[in-house]
Amino acid sequence: MFFLVAALLLLGVVLGSAAHLPLPVTLAVAAVIGAWLLVFAARERLSHRKG
Repeated sequence: MFFLVAALLLLGVVLGSAAHLPLPVTLAVAAVIGAWLLVFAARERLSHRKG
């Protein structure tokens, strides 16, 4: 749960600063955050199936 909160907080900071960053940097950071959220969702789904 902590990782999800951290990811959303980081996403908010990045969205706030996106107006000051070049578009390729913004897209790269968004892709990293999206990948992080996908990994989190996959881990959560697998942990609920096991336990």
